[in-house]
Amino acid sequence: QGRAEGDKPVTTPQRFARLLLTRPENLRDKDTVLLRELTGTCPEMNDLASLASKFAQLLAPAEGNDAKLTNWITTVRTADLPHLHSFANGLEFDRAAVDAGLTLPYHNGRTEGVNTRTKRIMRQMHGGAGFPLLRHRILLQ
Repeated sequence: QGRAEGDKPVTTPQRFARLLLTRPENLRDKDTVLLRELTGTCPEMNDLASLASKFAQLLAPAEGNDAKLTNWITTVRTADLPHLHSFANGLEFDRAAVDAGLTLPYHNGRTEGVNTRTKRIMRQMHGGAGFPLLRHRILLQ
């Protein structure tokens, strides 16, 4: 019901999302019990937990994940979970990139890190002094 009962703390949506998205082997025992209690109270929550777990398994790049993703999207579309429907539609929107991310061992994490660092420096400068100063600051860090 969302109400505090005695010494039991209220479980927020953010905490529940964290429990759903954490690998089961990394959960503490009391968190595993709480997750089991929360998902057992509602069939939709049980479906959500199951689908989130299956999707998380796809995130480790391996051959055949593209076919597994197709099966996962088909399962999501039959479930009565509208937010997951929109997530599945977003995956379908750029399916080639999603398939590459789920099947290939390559990634552009280092490039994205450099982009993020450059944007942070630009924000710190508040757009002042132009490109020469930005270049100088990037090279010094």
